[in-house]
Amino acid sequence: MTYGIVNKPVATIYEIAQREKLQEGGLVSTIADEGLYGTAVVVTGEAELGFLPVKTFYGYTGYLPAEDINMVSEQELRAWEACDQMVISGFCVDITTLPKVQAVRLISLYRGALVRVVEFESQTSGWAKVMLVDGSAGYMRNQYLWKKEFSEAGVWTTKLPQKQIVEEEAFRVAVTDTAKTYLGISYRWGGRSTAGIDCSGLTSMSYLLNGILTYRDAKIVEGYPVHEIAKAAMKKGDLLYFPGHIAMYLGAGKYIHATGRIGSGGVVINSLCEGDADYRADLAAELYAVGSIF
Repeated sequence: MTYGIVNKPVATIYEIAQREKLQEGGLVSTIADEGLYGTAVVVTGEAELGFLPVKTFYGYTGYLPAEDINMVSEQELRAWEACDQMVISGFCVDITTLPKVQAVRLISLYRGALVRVVEFESQTSGWAKVMLVDGSAGYMRNQYLWKKEFSEAGVWTTKLPQKQIVEEEAFRVAVTDTAKTYLGISYRWGGRSTAGIDCSGLTSMSYLLNGILTYRDAKIVEGYPVHEIAKAAMKKGDLLYFPGHIAMYLGAGKYIHATGRIGSGGVVINSLCEGDADYRADLAAELYAVGSIF
């Protein structure tokens, strides 16, 4: 098997080996997902028109431009994950040549990207020294680093690794708090980062950053930890399913989601309760399932 590590801040994953397709009304994008910097894929076949068929570490498939990943062996990929990785937490974080704001920018990374931390506290207070995918070193503010809660071992095993949840309520609070840190981020079809995110990008990233790998799209799929529960049993952190859309329940009738609706166009909070100012009658009427990992 051949593996890859994403080398772009955000690498578009397409559903087919081309960037666009013709539909009634004109050309549309074939974007299906995004790979974030430093994350792993397995290459599942031969290149087609400059695209490589890949499977992400969370089990999603598509096509990546060949130049957007560094090809590595399984041993090299295991070594990359085994090093002292941490997750970029800021909206957009500069990696610079020196531990100072006036230094030259090497690359700017979005939330969910991975770097190897050489020194969390370098010789300059508040600055971490990090290693990038290509082996070069740079510096960033260490306040924008989160502990990595998830494993990418799914690319070389047959089972997606999931974090063991010890305290259910603590997890529910953590996953909803994570989702709310995306409030105000603009909507992007297929988006998965703080540069722009879609509905399933928001829910899957919120779970991922807390150690649970859920299905990337807006549906319940066998083999992933989310299963359907009764609507009356839903609690904060559970997932709400609508035709072609997904949201996260916050409690008290409220939910958070990434929506492309005119007037919203991003990550917002709405209500299932008629009479509330943020009530969405269209979604309340179309809620067909609730999913939970508990």
